[in-house]
Amino acid sequence: MTASTKNPYYAKDPNLRFLEEVSAATAGVSRLEMCIQCGTCGGSCPSAADMDHTPRMLFALIRAGMREQALSSNTPWICVSCYHCVVRCPQDVHIADVMYTLKGMAIREKLYKDATAPDFSLTFVDMVENYGRSYEFGLATRHYLKHFPMRLPGMAPMGLGMLSKRRMDIAPTRIKGIDQLKKILDRAKELEAVQ
Repeated sequence: MTASTKNPYYAKDPNLRFLEEVSAATAGVSRLEMCIQCGTCGGSCPSAADMDHTPRMLFALIRAGMREQALSSNTPWICVSCYHCVVRCPQDVHIADVMYTLKGMAIREKLYKDATAPDFSLTFVDMVENYGRSYEFGLATRHYLKHFPMRLPGMAPMGLGMLSKRRMDIAPTRIKGIDQLKKILDRAKELEAVQ
């Protein structure tokens, strides 16, 4: 049941369609429409100082139907998923889950100011889909070669130390049962396409 079937007000106001879309795309029940704009989320966030909009402000943009401004915000990419905001929210809004939804929407619609975080996210997901886990050496190497090539030589001592202490492998390894994981992920993509 979507927000519009619960509350006819949503169907009458086209600005609320974006709010409804974000809520419907969020895993579980986002409770985004319950936000009372109290600001507890931003006050609880350890990364708020680096966000161009606090979560409260971002939710106001969503509620106002300002899709492009909301999806191009750096806020979802700065969110560290600590869930402190979720724990403190008086309305039990699933803020971190909404941030994941906004990241996915921004990637699909290519509405982000800086490709660094979306590229990292896509590379990480690609590695999990192919190996069943993160491949740290490949992830870091690919990320730094694409976005920060001049920093890569400075990272070499740390990388060599991790390799020598066996904290990181130079070659990727697949998990057992990767075929089962791929079936689960394929089914999840099918279900997502239906919505």
